Amino acid sequence: MNQLLVLQAEQVTVDFDGFVAVNQMSLSLEEGELRFLIGPNGAGKTTMLDMMCGKTKPTGGKIIYRDLVGVEHDVTRMKEHAIAELGIGRKFQAPSIFGSLTVYENMELAMRQSHSIWTQLRAKRTIEEQTKIMSKLDLVGLAGQANVRAGGLSHGQKQWLEIGMILIEEPRLLLFDEPVAGMTDAETEKTGHLLKEIAKTASVVVVEHDMDFVRAFANKVTVMHEGKFLFEGTMDEVSKDARVREVYLGKGKERDAVGSGK
Repeated sequence: MNQLLVLQAEQVTVDFDGFVAVNQMSLSLEEGELRFLIGPNGAGKTTMLDMMCGKTKPTGGKIIYRDLVGVEHDVTRMKEHAIAELGIGRKFQAPSIFGSLTVYENMELAMRQSHSIWTQLRAKRTIEEQTKIMSKLDLVGLAGQANVRAGGLSHGQKQWLEIGMILIEEPRLLLFDEPVAGMTDAETEKTGHLLKEIAKTASVVVVEHDMDFVRAFANKVTVMHEGKFLFEGTMDEVSKDARVREVYLGKGKERDAVGSGK
């Protein structure tokens, strides 16, 4: 495994009782990379993320993750909590936050401590921990809403809060599944800039269907089709590839975005 690689999926396959969701898919991710994973519905994109974080176990192949000190781990043989402790964070489509608590209290809960939820809230925070929380809130644009109840945030703000809660654990690899779904244009653009900022200190994999968003913020794109690797390159290269254009034929907005360069 190259020393610059943080993760390498090698010929992974997922067979759900005869339905092959992922078929001998390989993917390499470098440190500090912002990678977009695209493809038609059912291409196996989300299943790839599920395997990287341990939610789904492959029926074949392996996924190797290199930690900060260079030790390689086959995450396909590990439990979800152990994978998270290695530094792999997963953001699902729907935000998972405590709406009755404030933004700051949600961040407190995300702090790694071996205490119950309410013990964590009552625990006295050190200046360092308080500074860390506010730093992450500033990064995701919610420092001004620290004392606002999370349930009153906009959809985009709730998504940013959960991103902040993941970032508080200092992950080395973050996995996002359609992070801008349901967002306004302004929220979508802000999220794109946030992902680029996060990629300065961590590796990021984003599954996304919004081709305008991908085109605006992707440096490198991996295309999947029917559970397999199809193509990889810049969005410009992806748009021009005949196989990709064929796959997206009849896919409506996705086809138009990929084929026309919108």
